[in-house]
Amino acid sequence: MHFLSSSVSKPMLSSRRDHQGAETQQDAGEDTETQEMPENLMSTPWVRCLILACGNTLRGDDGIGPFLCSWAGERFAGEPGVQTIARQQWTPDLAQDIANAESVLFIDCAVDLGPGQLLLRQIKAAPPAAVSTHHSGAAELLRLAQDLYNATPRRACLLTIGAGSVDLGEEFSAPMQAAIPNAKGLLELTLRQLLRRPTV
Repeated sequence: MHFLSSSVSKPMLSSRRDHQGAETQQDAGEDTETQEMPENLMSTPWVRCLILACGNTLRGDDGIGPFLCSWAGERFAGEPGVQTIARQQWTPDLAQDIANAESVLFIDCAVDLGPGQLLLRQIKAAPPAAVSTHHSGAAELLRLAQDLYNATPRRACLLTIGAGSVDLGEEFSAPMQAAIPNAKGLLELTLRQLLRRPTV
């Protein structure tokens, strides 16, 4: 669980759990400059979309990230270009996975959003001074991928869901349970947009 970082760009999409219509149809982000694969990553299989979730499954709504990551892994099991990773915390070693991905979708819960509220944002790499050597947010991991491997995903998004409770326990709060269908729908829509090949 992380607070939304100031290094995150302006919101792409925000929707309450009872609003999913036309506003969820917005694209998952504009393409940035296409980069060639660095030589030090040539031996690693290229990933079209990396889903990177953060959360503690023993802390109530904090486990929504790993839950959605697992669901997406099953939903897109037939898509070889999709890779899913769920961690209790995001750590610097994930920078190589990010550098190897064409696009990345981060998933986390947030205590500074209303319970069950969905927020999808396009993100950019944090300034170098913001990087931690112990645990990192999404923007900091993008910076590490750039600094260590000279590579960043073509598109990067952060999906956060407002937590109703992060008390000890494996059950989601009522607002989070009500938000799960819309969260799955938004996650699938975003992932399909990220997998879409850019037109020439």
